Amino acid sequence: MTERTFSIIKPDATERNLTGKINAVIEDAGLRIVAQRRVRLSQAQAEKFYEIHKERPFFGELVSTMTSAPVVVQVLEGDNAVARYREVMGATNPDNAAEGTIRKLFAKNVGENSVHGSDSLDNAKIEIAQFFTDADIVG
Repeated sequence: MTERTFSIIKPDATERNLTGKINAVIEDAGLRIVAQRRVRLSQAQAEKFYEIHKERPFFGELVSTMTSAPVVVQVLEGDNAVARYREVMGATNPDNAAEGTIRKLFAKNVGENSVHGSDSLDNAKIEIAQFFTDADIVG
């Protein structure tokens, strides 16, 4: 089933000019990038986006990291896109990520792990709507 999911290429990756290399891994995995925009997250945007983690000890550091440099927000489309992209990203901790995954290839550490991907179809819809309108998405 064709689905859409949301991706963020995080500051640790954009600062190292890895957007093209990460996009190649995404596309080689059979996902299409149907919308993409480079943005600088404000403190408020980052706090809203990660509000699910508000009570966690790493919340402040996460918000600080995500606002430290531009990010690339994306809408990806493909068969079972949510699960497929999570597979392509690899484990949150790059030490545990499978060979060939984005995090194994590019992440610095568990905190600077290069990419974010939606964890469910419902969350993908919510996350996409924070950055894109239907008119922005060219399927």
